[in-house]
Amino acid sequence: MKKKFALSAAEIQPLAEGFGGCFATDAITVDGNPVGYMYREEADFEEDSGWRFLAGVESQKYLDDANNTGIYDVNEIANFDPDIIPLLDSPEGSAFERDEESGAFVAVSEDDDDDDDED
Repeated sequence: MKKKFALSAAEIQPLAEGFGGCFATDAITVDGNPVGYMYREEADFEEDSGWRFLAGVESQKYLDDANNTGIYDVNEIANFDPDIIPLLDSPEGSAFERDEESGAFVAVSEDDDDDDDED
């Protein structure tokens, strides 16, 4: 099944070139949701930046279906949501979520998931 993306190829501008590939869910690229959660892990392949982008509305069942995720150039995802651009130089292990009140990205860590701030 061919995906109908929220932005056409003609709408993609050079906003964040040279970062390499990334994974992003269809909730962003097809449904047009903004990025709600982004994290950077060790790259899976040579051109992989390590960035992973989710809208934050995906269920575990949705995420478990590989058909709901694609590999894209980071520049493409920056066109869907330019708010990610200032964070793209962050190192592996970085994670950010969009604050519901301000709309800005805030850094999060695995410890935040446990409500345990002991580092």
